[in-house]
Amino acid sequence: MRCLDVAVYRGKRDQNTCSVTVDGKPLDRRLDVVSVPIAEFEWGYKGGGPGRLAFALLAHYLGDDKKALMSYRSFRDNVIAELKGDEWTLTSAHVGSSLAASVEVPMTLSELLDKVRKREM
Repeated sequence: MRCLDVAVYRGKRDQNTCSVTVDGKPLDRRLDVVSVPIAEFEWGYKGGGPGRLAFALLAHYLGDDKKALMSYRSFRDNVIAELKGDEWTLTSAHVGSSLAASVEVPMTLSELLDKVRKREM
């Protein structure tokens, strides 16, 4: 499984551009997956750009798009949103420990509320 490999992820912001590399090579933005907001990589808040970064990083780390889709929101909120400044570094060990410490929620709060409301009818 790919998540056992050692990798170093680095982000750098220059003026209005954010670039992210994995072991010195550009991290694929994974624009083929449209269920994640189509946005430029960003960090330091909870939004579309950080969501795209969280998904792309997890898809690379896990080597599994379905698992990355299930976990990217939590990873965005707990890791990517907390990255501060113009440069950062994450290792695969940090990614793995962050995933192990998080709880996967199979749906958003809005989806859960919709299900509950439908059952009450």
